Amino acid sequence: MGNTRSYDLFFKFIEKYCPTGFTGIDPDDPLMRKLEDMMKENKQFFFIGDMIQMKILYTSKRSTLMFGVEPEKMNPHSFFEATHPEDIQRHSLGRSNMIKLSHDLFIAEMGSVLLSSSLKIRNPLGTYSLILFQCYAFYSASPSKTTYLLQIHTDIGWCKKIKHGHHYYMGSDLSYFKYPDEKMLCEGNVFSDREFEIIKLAEKGMGSEQIAQRLFLSTHTINTHRRNILKKTGKASIPELIHDLRERGVI
Repeated sequence: MGNTRSYDLFFKFIEKYCPTGFTGIDPDDPLMRKLEDMMKENKQFFFIGDMIQMKILYTSKRSTLMFGVEPEKMNPHSFFEATHPEDIQRHSLGRSNMIKLSHDLFIAEMGSVLLSSSLKIRNPLGTYSLILFQCYAFYSASPSKTTYLLQIHTDIGWCKKIKHGHHYYMGSDLSYFKYPDEKMLCEGNVFSDREFEIIKLAEKGMGSEQIAQRLFLSTHTINTHRRNILKKTGKASIPELIHDLRERGVI
């Protein structure tokens, strides 16, 4: 059926239905059929929503298979209810960032922005799947001024490189708005397992000696890891890094 890794069909969807405010979407439209076929192959579903009214306008069919929620019953709270407890805080931060970015676009009356992150989401079987959330927000003046959000959800359980940490991207580079590969999913996830463990313990207020005792390592080894962490990120201090990771919803 062609290139199932390209997101061109999503842009065609926007082009066709944005002038009507994403109302009257026909599931039997050939374009929608192609989208559903592509998402079936890619283990995806999407919704389109109005970020100013905070309302979901349309949800594709596969929400039932992936989330256990029928398209017509999908609402913003559905995602929180299905999020793994360990990821709730990151999910909340990501949502807050998306709301702020969307309102910035509305005030500027122009532009678009992309935010993507991975979260553990409960599936209909009651277990958790690793899902990539790709949130593409864009301003539109027609049929009325608002910011729309196209949010694509992709099962990325196949990715073996995400052993710790989380994928995270926020910006305007639409080269990230595509079916993910392992390189893309490692964005925002530059730390080794040990480094990420040290960051999480430092976030809890532990110093190098306490972390060394917890991990049964020498203080010298912990300090070496800390220096390497700062070198990787270009930060001046671990507290500065932790603040940045919290703001981005990585920890």
